[in-house]
Amino acid sequence: MTEPMTIRARLAAPVATVRRALTDPAELRVWLAEHAEVELPRRYEFWGRYTPEGDAPHQRLLHVDDRTLRFAWTLDGVETTTEFELEPDGDGTILTLRQSHFSFEEAMSGSSIRGVLQTYWYLALANLNDHLDGRPLLPRTDFTSADLHGELLIDAPMDKVWTSLTDSEQAGAWFGYPIGIEPWEGGRYAMGGFDAGQAAKVFDVTPGRGLSIDWGPTGVTSWELDESEGRTKLTFVQSGFDEGNPPYGAWTGIVSGFAELRRFHEVPDWRPIWLTDEVPA
Repeated sequence: MTEPMTIRARLAAPVATVRRALTDPAELRVWLAEHAEVELPRRYEFWGRYTPEGDAPHQRLLHVDDRTLRFAWTLDGVETTTEFELEPDGDGTILTLRQSHFSFEEAMSGSSIRGVLQTYWYLALANLNDHLDGRPLLPRTDFTSADLHGELLIDAPMDKVWTSLTDSEQAGAWFGYPIGIEPWEGGRYAMGGFDAGQAAKVFDVTPGRGLSIDWGPTGVTSWELDESEGRTKLTFVQSGFDEGNPPYGAWTGIVSGFAELRRFHEVPDWRPIWLTDEVPA
């Protein structure tokens, strides 16, 4: 059963600037897609390796005005609908994204590429915000590859980054969802907290520097920290999964969460950009 999906984000730019980032093909190629072509009010297309089923453009523009952009997007043979709505928020913008034909079951099973839509849009909007804020972007998911790895520089000491990755309270704060963490060999890593009923297994721990988490069928997530010119380099890798069906949705959710991890350390008086109860899966 498909479900309507809504994501709301507080972006660091006025409405006109956000609208330009959403509709200018050169800007779309920076934060969203490898390829983009836009000719309003007739054409809105993006494709390439960073787009699900990105072998060719599969979008059809439905509506555009100063505050709204809506297009049809065919994925796995089904025409879905994506809508962006913008509203002023002081010097910034509240962006509301609505996506049809999202199925949590497909997200968990990997049975359709539509299952990546939730985490795909979380990562895209996180990168949009970083683009507007002048920050380096997070690695975009390459949907043509089973090589899932990335790096991120965080302007904070390594011990503080380690604590934020392994302390349940801090990790739950920047990820926006309760996480129970036992950062030792054989410990639990529980999305939703220890009372949620299911937990991954922590192993291969180097205190203060790295650990791995075994998620079962979706593979193993490994984190490693290193010092880099006064900052912390976080290297993250997903391995041990079926390369014929890479866990793109889960991986993209992990990467999107790291946008708030970086902001948690770098932004004074930090608050998350997300204004929705939904979180990356």
